[in-house]
Amino acid sequence: MGMLVKYHLYAPGPVEIPPDVLTEMSKPIFHHRTSQFSEVLVNAWEGLKYVFQTKQHVFILASSGTGAMNAAVENTLSEGDKVIVLSFGKFGERWGKIAKAYGLNVVTLQKEYGYCVEPDEVEKALKEHPDAKAVLLQHSETSTGVSSDLKEIAKIVSKTEAILIVDGITSVGCDEVKMDEWGIDVLVAGSQKSFMIPPGLSFIALSEKAKKYMEKSNLPKFYFDLREEEKALKDKTTAWTPGITLIMALNKAIELMKKEGLENVIKRHTVVSKAVREGVKALGLKLFCKYRLFSKAVTAVEVPEGIDGTQIPKLMRNKYGAEIAGGQGSMKGKIFRLGHLGYVDKGDVVVMLQALEFTLRELGYKFEPGVSLAAANKILFEEYEF
Repeated sequence: MGMLVKYHLYAPGPVEIPPDVLTEMSKPIFHHRTSQFSEVLVNAWEGLKYVFQTKQHVFILASSGTGAMNAAVENTLSEGDKVIVLSFGKFGERWGKIAKAYGLNVVTLQKEYGYCVEPDEVEKALKEHPDAKAVLLQHSETSTGVSSDLKEIAKIVSKTEAILIVDGITSVGCDEVKMDEWGIDVLVAGSQKSFMIPPGLSFIALSEKAKKYMEKSNLPKFYFDLREEEKALKDKTTAWTPGITLIMALNKAIELMKKEGLENVIKRHTVVSKAVREGVKALGLKLFCKYRLFSKAVTAVEVPEGIDGTQIPKLMRNKYGAEIAGGQGSMKGKIFRLGHLGYVDKGDVVVMLQALEFTLRELGYKFEPGVSLAAANKILFEEYEF
């Protein structure tokens, strides 16, 4: 029998849910084809525009983020279209797989995990492939902790006929993403990340340029047909059965984000992610991201020599009460990933790093106890605003 260990969820999604949001989800359910639900839905649509930084409508789909990725492709592109996919991690590879599943002509700009495709490489590819209809990329590559230079890439793509399709699943709501101002054409996000609610909803918005593509798109579509959603929009409803409880929760979560202010939400994630990285480095561990931009949602860390990497997430969760994520696919056992998005503040940094120190000590890794906490606190003292 050991002492009580309080459980904390530090995965890069799903994330912990604020108590007010949990309470919202415990309210009685009601029918979705009612004025009561229309009110909830319109509220959610308005809230999403605020987080997406757009005047465009943001569709809510009852699916995980991958559903919105699917919708992004099938609603804007046509048979045989050429697309440029930026692939520097597991989720960039997913864009490639989705595009290939629809028989699109995929040009892949590949980078080794931990690195990223540079804006000038995107510019070069667009010049080499002037017939490319779209550029598909991750903003925050959850599998590697790398962030792409979205603002610069958007500038480049917006000067061409191609549309820019962005997976903002772990960046919207924790990093700066200005859909309209930057010229992002299709932006997708998911509920279980910065939106601080359970998995099950995805969000997608299209620019005027992307809507013109949508009119011509001839790829097969049914459940994710946004034209059906547009028709339903006029009646303040959804094409198919919506995630009623999750949309109620979404409204409460966005209310919390508005109360804090989007700029402060982003600042909080910026400082917390920096504190985590400094804490990790103070332990003598190497960050897996070798690129100049780090994800604000997740920090990927290389497993030190001589340590069984698969044991780190297991021990942290089962013994020390902090659930993190391991490496995915070919990265299994080679990296571990510390999630710090959504309902996180300065205290979570300390709890996460403390659990990591206990775990590493048990696995025989040598370091000065408390060193990561001191390094993280230094950042928090200087940069965390109250």
